[in-house]
Parts: sequence; structure tokens; C-alpha cells
Amino acid sequence: MEDLFAFVIGGLYATALFMMLRRSIAKLVIGLMILSNAANLLILTGGGLVRGAPPLIPDGLEQATAPMADPLPQALILTAIVISFGVLAFAVVLIHRAYAVIGADDMNEIKSTDL
Repeated sequence: MEDLFAFVIGGLYATALFMMLRRSIAKLVIGLMILSNAANLLILTGGGLVRGAPPLIPDGLEQATAPMADPLPQALILTAIVISFGVLAFAVVLIHRAYAVIGADDMNEIKSTDL
């Protein structure tokens, strides 16, 4: 199963880089979204794909019983989702302002820094 996820992650990274190298600003944002989703999937796969019980230690025991889901990748992904949403919101507002001033979606049209 991890092999399939490795190919999917590689495809997502390749698609994201291709979209980010396009001339359109909107495609840049789409590539940024795909890149953040690929990173989240990479963290999840790196943490191990184990379907298990929640990581709770029962009364009277010193360790949790196996199989147990690892909470660290889930916490990292939750944090990454919040950060990527903030970056995406900032990028959309920045693109909207640049489009309002310049009137074009092409990166080659943005030659001046006087926005």
C-alpha cells in the first residue's frame, strides 16, 4: 500500500511543480494547493499506515496496547492544513489585488514593483 502512496505523492509533487512553473498566477495558486496536499500525504505515509486503536493508555498499564495509531503525523498534518489555508488565503488576496492593478493574469505582465 505504501508503494501506491509513493507513486501518488510523486505524481502530486510533479503536478504541483508543473503548475507552479506556468505563467498564470491562478495556476501558481493551484500548484501551491496541490503541493501542500502532497506534503500532507507524505507526512501521513511517513508516519505509517496503521489502522489501530487511539493512543490511550488503559488504567493499570504502563504502555498502550498494540496496534496503536501514531498521533504525531496527524497533529503535524492538522497544523500544516491550517498553515496552508492561511498561505492560500493570503495568495488569493494578493493575486486579486495584482489583477485589479495590472489587469492581467500573466506573470510576464508584472514587470514593475510599483503596485
